[in-house]
Amino acid sequence: MTEVHLVEHAPAKAVPLPDAAGRALAASKIVDAVPDPYEPGLWRLRAGSKVGAVALDVPGGETTRLRITPKVPIERLFFLLGYSLYPHGWRERAVDVAGHDELLPAFAHAVERQTDRALRQGLLQGYRPAEATAFVVRGRIREAEQIRRRFGSPMPVEVAYDEFTTDIAENRILRAAVERLLRLPDVPRVVRTRLMHQRGRLANVTPLVRGQAVPSWQPNRLNARYHNALQLAGLVLDGASVEHLPGGLRMNGFLFDMNRVFEDFVCVALREALTPYGGHGTLQDGNVYLDEGGAIRMRPDLVWYGESGVPLAVADAKYKAGRPQGYPDADLYQMLAYCTSLGLNNGHLVYAKGNAPHAGHVMRRSGIVLHQHALDLGQAPAVLLRAVSALAERMVRL
Repeated sequence: MTEVHLVEHAPAKAVPLPDAAGRALAASKIVDAVPDPYEPGLWRLRAGSKVGAVALDVPGGETTRLRITPKVPIERLFFLLGYSLYPHGWRERAVDVAGHDELLPAFAHAVERQTDRALRQGLLQGYRPAEATAFVVRGRIREAEQIRRRFGSPMPVEVAYDEFTTDIAENRILRAAVERLLRLPDVPRVVRTRLMHQRGRLANVTPLVRGQAVPSWQPNRLNARYHNALQLAGLVLDGASVEHLPGGLRMNGFLFDMNRVFEDFVCVALREALTPYGGHGTLQDGNVYLDEGGAIRMRPDLVWYGESGVPLAVADAKYKAGRPQGYPDADLYQMLAYCTSLGLNNGHLVYAKGNAPHAGHVMRRSGIVLHQHALDLGQAPAVLLRAVSALAERMVRL
């Protein structure tokens, strides 16, 4: 077995890989993979914004395990993920990672602990629509089905009713996440044992079939003790990546795209910080067009509208770090297009790291000012949220 450990956005690393595994990684776009130009059998791998763990099985060959560690601490990653899911109720210490510094072990431990807390009082029960053929009328008679199947015979009866059961969406999601983690490599043995115990608790719940959509659930006071567990379970199922590649190759992984994580956090945190000023925010607004004919659609990450529906501010999140020569010019061109279309005099680009907290550029002939802000993700969550609040205040003032 070949083990490869990379760090997000770190310099390329030369590792020995079978050609089939190297080509599969290159095709998957999980990392940048190219053959080493000087040493046969070596591949140069460079991690981008995707972090997590992947196992690649080559038929007749050895397994390659790839681990990509995020630059931010695991606890901070949990905070960014959790806040974007549950801004009003998430807390820094709501999820325990037990000191794990790798993403998959930390997530497996956190999911198991939250699942244990959710199930400690027993499995949640609820009503689920059910259909059956019975000799006693229960619920309502399915008249069309009765005629089609029974040809007028009164017995047995085709009925539909609401069944009070533990086989509900919340429990099915938890079981699917637990089983998903049990199939992944690098889950510590102690955590794997506890996950198997949780699977035993959920044994009477219908498992999700591979390819089946994850059932939806709505937070309420009845399933309050499940909230944290369901949020983490949803992350596990969203981050799942299993595919069969050409030639019988099989890739099994659990990945996050840090671009998406940062974008979600910035947009949700900014929307929450802007709420006290009135108006409402729209994420990924698809009703913004650059041309009068409505042929060139744009999707700003966040547009803040006033009470009358007039756009007041626009922001775009970029998971990029400032270089000595500054940020990419293409980001400024994109924001200039947003401001032009929305009729705004100020546009805001929010980066993950920069040489200065703020930089402004006045555009020629239009007077539009494009602002570049930097958030330090290494800060404590409370400090980070204060920085977002200060950014929201600046946007409102401008």
